[in-house]
Amino acid sequence: MESTVDIKKRIHDFIDHADERILRIINAIISTEENEEALSSKHQKILDQRLEEHQKNPNSGKSWSEVKNSLKEKHGLYQ
Repeated sequence: MESTVDIKKRIHDFIDHADERILRIINAIISTEENEEALSSKHQKILDQRLEEHQKNPNSGKSWSEVKNSLKEKHGLYQ
């Protein structure tokens, strides 16, 4: 298994020779990662409220399969 240092060196070497398309892809990955890490306080508050509601009544929600089936029926989607 490669060490973190080896992986970083390999990535740096790759980027030094990458074409524009690859650089744009890498940049998009970095931007996505930065956006995911920067959870706004508004969104954090919403998540905290939802977690609290779930902890008070864990059986009030629906399973993912129930949600999917409901959406399929509502919008006429079939898979």
